[in-house]
Amino acid sequence: MTWSGEIDRVHIGATKQEGGTRSRVCTVGGAKNLPFLEGASEMPLIALEICDDTGSWSPIVLAYTGDVTRDAGEWAKKAEKEFGADLVRLHLTSTRKRGFSDVRGVRTTIEAVLQGTGLPLIIEGSNEPSVDSEVFSACGEAAAGERALLGTAEADRYRSVAAAAVAFGHGVIAQSPIDINLAKQLNILLHEIGMPHDRIVIDPFTGALGYGFEYSYSVMERIRTAALKGDTDLAMPMISAAADSLNIKEVREAPQEVRDETAVMWEFCAAFSAAVAGAEIVCVRHPRTLEKLKKGFAHLAGEG
Repeated sequence: MTWSGEIDRVHIGATKQEGGTRSRVCTVGGAKNLPFLEGASEMPLIALEICDDTGSWSPIVLAYTGDVTRDAGEWAKKAEKEFGADLVRLHLTSTRKRGFSDVRGVRTTIEAVLQGTGLPLIIEGSNEPSVDSEVFSACGEAAAGERALLGTAEADRYRSVAAAAVAFGHGVIAQSPIDINLAKQLNILLHEIGMPHDRIVIDPFTGALGYGFEYSYSVMERIRTAALKGDTDLAMPMISAAADSLNIKEVREAPQEVRDETAVMWEFCAAFSAAVAGAEIVCVRHPRTLEKLKKGFAHLAGEG
């Protein structure tokens, strides 16, 4: 089938020649067809998620990864050198604690991660409106010149992250609650306040496998087909992060001897399915999921 539309290309990361310090740049988008078919974009990219405060992080991941999780910079370095991630997604989980005020610490963490890895960076900031402006401004400034991807912009709180992205030359993740019309509306709002289409990545919100993922899959398919039919307000790359995959009952209560494998497979199945639905970036937390996804993508593309 021949489509009339094309997915916008979004560049993440900036090399020294481009004013940044990244060792590589990731480009997502450009697809003229459905995933893994002729005319589709490049192979989906995999971001390994890390955080600056591990209190709410999966104990399965912490146990597997070890002491390096105490230092976000070293964790990011290991994500690149040992685990083989394409990008690093830094969750500033410290900003979600009640009474957060350590904005200087946010800057220090981002700087440490940028020094630890040369991979393009996704920064997941605050989800508390009272500190959004200060936190996102700090994120944008600390990563100035690196062309990071800041998240997340939502319908009722998108101005702070968009302002930081515009001011410091970053892209944004536009997240909507599993609804194609809301996804389109948010993209329009972001564009109206100065975000060009080629700096927006859509996050249609991904539920964990068996816990709403079917709805996410359907919406992702609809977003992609609408874009390929010519809807330019939906013609942006998509990102998927089913983070709850490691916290659901089936994983938490799996027998100890198979808990690690259960976690990996649950995360793999959600991320792999999201890529088939149209996600150009999938985000995972367990390092072992990375290798399994890369093999799965290569097999589906006929390369393995």
